[in-house]
Amino acid sequence: MARDLAPGSGPRRGRLRVYLGSAPGVGKTYRMLDEARRRQERGADVVVGYIECHGRRNTESMLTGLEVLPRVRRSYRESDFEEMDLDAVIARKPSVVLVDELAHTNIPGGRHAKRWQDVEELLAAGIDVITTVNVQHLESLNDVVQKITGIPQRETVPDEVVRRADQIELVDMAPQALRRRMAHGNVYRAEKVDAALSNYFRVGNLTALRELALLWVAGRVDEGLRDYRASHNIDRVWETRERVVVALTGGPEGETLIRRAARIADRTAGGDLIAVHVTRSDGLAGASSGALAQQRQLVETLGGSYHVVVGDDIPTSLLAFARAHDATQLVLGTSRRGRLNRFLTGPGIGETTVDASEDIDVHMVTHEFTGRGRLPSLGRRHSRRRTVAGFASGLAVPSLLTVVLSRFHETVNLTTDALIFQLGVVAVALLGGATSALLASVVASVLLNYFFIPPVHTLTIGETNNLVALIVFAAVALTVSTVVDHASRLTTRAARATAEAETLSTLAGSVLRTPHLGGPDAGSALPVLLEKSRTAFGMDSVALLERTGGEVLAASESESRPGPGRATEATEVPVGPDAVLVLTGRRLPAADQRVLTAFAAHVAAALERDRLAVVAAEVEPIKAADRMRTALLAAVSHDLRTPLAAALASVGSLRSPDVEFSPEDQAELLATADESLVRLTRLVDNLLDMSRLQAGALTLHLAETHLDDILPRALDTLADPYAPVRPLDLDTAPAVLADPPLLERVLANVITNALRHNAPGAPVLVTASHHQDRVEVRVIDRGPGIAPEDRDRVFLPFQRLGDTDNTTGVGLGLALSRGLAEAMGGSLEVEDTPGGGTTMLLTLPAARPGGPDHE
Repeated sequence: MARDLAPGSGPRRGRLRVYLGSAPGVGKTYRMLDEARRRQERGADVVVGYIECHGRRNTESMLTGLEVLPRVRRSYRESDFEEMDLDAVIARKPSVVLVDELAHTNIPGGRHAKRWQDVEELLAAGIDVITTVNVQHLESLNDVVQKITGIPQRETVPDEVVRRADQIELVDMAPQALRRRMAHGNVYRAEKVDAALSNYFRVGNLTALRELALLWVAGRVDEGLRDYRASHNIDRVWETRERVVVALTGGPEGETLIRRAARIADRTAGGDLIAVHVTRSDGLAGASSGALAQQRQLVETLGGSYHVVVGDDIPTSLLAFARAHDATQLVLGTSRRGRLNRFLTGPGIGETTVDASEDIDVHMVTHEFTGRGRLPSLGRRHSRRRTVAGFASGLAVPSLLTVVLSRFHETVNLTTDALIFQLGVVAVALLGGATSALLASVVASVLLNYFFIPPVHTLTIGETNNLVALIVFAAVALTVSTVVDHASRLTTRAARATAEAETLSTLAGSVLRTPHLGGPDAGSALPVLLEKSRTAFGMDSVALLERTGGEVLAASESESRPGPGRATEATEVPVGPDAVLVLTGRRLPAADQRVLTAFAAHVAAALERDRLAVVAAEVEPIKAADRMRTALLAAVSHDLRTPLAAALASVGSLRSPDVEFSPEDQAELLATADESLVRLTRLVDNLLDMSRLQAGALTLHLAETHLDDILPRALDTLADPYAPVRPLDLDTAPAVLADPPLLERVLANVITNALRHNAPGAPVLVTASHHQDRVEVRVIDRGPGIAPEDRDRVFLPFQRLGDTDNTTGVGLGLALSRGLAEAMGGSLEVEDTPGGGTTMLLTLPAARPGGPDHE
């Protein structure tokens, strides 16, 4: 893929071409050299500023015929290194220079710390640069790559440097093809191939890196397309890829719309699902935040993205968002308004959007809530005290204004009187709502007519103008008071919703941050949580009571003394079937109880989670003991016969009077008996361990264990102490959490199995690597391998797949090793060795999960 950017204005600046690789070894340098040769054939002045061939013959052959500038040597920590000679390149001033490894960190001593800064200087000097970089070195993807591969990338290049390139070309290769190149020695030296294939170059890693590279380049292509359309004033949607936007209101039909939109997006390969919610600029829309949160989770589960935009004109904002994202289709739900509502208010959002959609296809999706909406009430519920105060003010305020204005009747005209009365009506609306304002407007109209409109002190109106003015006053007063009441109601609702959301978020966050609620640490964590709920709801005390059969099992309180003479009331909220949350203090209104009920649901989930965690913690030792007992029983039942029979045969032969043995034969028989009895002793130890296990007295002694300490001891137990076993990178691997004697036995069994099946003359490799909080130990052989259908059977007791000599093993080692590995919290699996053979993968927990990663 290539991305061409429009050249900038001003002095001539060099052009940058970047070959972006999905992984090391895909052929970036080779492609760069091929491009250099092509340009040279067309007459361009091309030089090589810096190339790293990594000993690859095919790459080195591409340098033939190209001018290679000498490098500069720099010393660092008593070692000499070669770097690109930036001054020599600028002095030579070629048309094109090749600079490999853009993310490289320069040896101290040059002008710049990073090679990409050298490239920036070359571009500023008017020299075109062709360079290479791998996707794992992009700054924005650094943490993602580390999570995937378990290996930190210390050399990075800012994304903006690569994004500004005039051309970006992706160099890609299928993971299987790259691994074949690796196995054939076309990427790394032979001694590094097995370790690389088993660690960084695993199929999963390469597939994920490839996807990252494709997505990053695709994003840059989208940017280039948007820039082109903007520079050429192209407003119409270009259907380069199917993008489906679904509009969400927070209503109950949201899930239906999301799933319909997802099905539409899935009909084409690469279709995007984009959900959007348009909220008004005043933030007072009546959408349910809980419903929107659930719908957002559903969108993300289906692989889509969720957005919120602000706009008072919803159809315009919706279409502007869709065009900005190059949407090809827009999914809306049919209106929930009833027929009367639609008749009174005119066309709705859906109809307006369809009329203005132009080249965007709009899907109006029917649902079960169509036409079931109701007209919103303009009134609001107040407390009884506030309602009484509102009606009282509706009578008192106009009367008081009449008294005051009567004293200034000669200096204030009728217009001023009407405006002052109108202001009083608005004040009543703020206090008591629309109903009180209606009463105030009627009273004000009557008083204004009686005391201030000629003829005064009578309800008769002498002039038509005064009649019209009075009617207009009443209408304006009623309208303004209704609007003020509506705005006040929305403000109160918004403030209430914000407070409820903040309260619920704080309390729920406390639940999530309390790791063992109801568990061993509840004595310190639960009072903090209850104190938060007490202060949030302004209560005197809060208690969480667990009940079984009506009995109170436990209680934890955080109390505050109520004031003298103040009545208190207890509010109980169920927390699951066996617990109740009791709050003592003021009487909670219905809105607070709704939030409290939601919080109680979080507490119930947390309590259930921790109960399950306690049960799981109690069961885990039993499971480990069961795995250990099974493995040891299998070992004893089979291994007992072989050493016992060998020892009996040797001793019986020595005691036989019919045969006279030479001293050498006697020594050999005694050695055989001794070796058999040693093996028998180990089995007796296993029997004792089994008895302790059955009695519940055998425990694992897990400790920080270093692999380079355990492996020599495991090799000492092999039948052939000089067996060809080669350890790699064990000294740099982090310590594991394991029982050292058990780990020694696991390694000995696995290595013995590898030696038995290995190709003649080939060594068995033992490597280790660190991934997240696990350490992976690989025992690699070059034998015939294990068929996929036999990989589970190989871990069953008494299995000798492919063995013909029953004296070289008992067919139990791998079964026992897996049991012991699982007892230590690890696992033992089978993998293919690239190029042929079997790799046994032993995974164990790292002793220090936060330690550094190792390749």
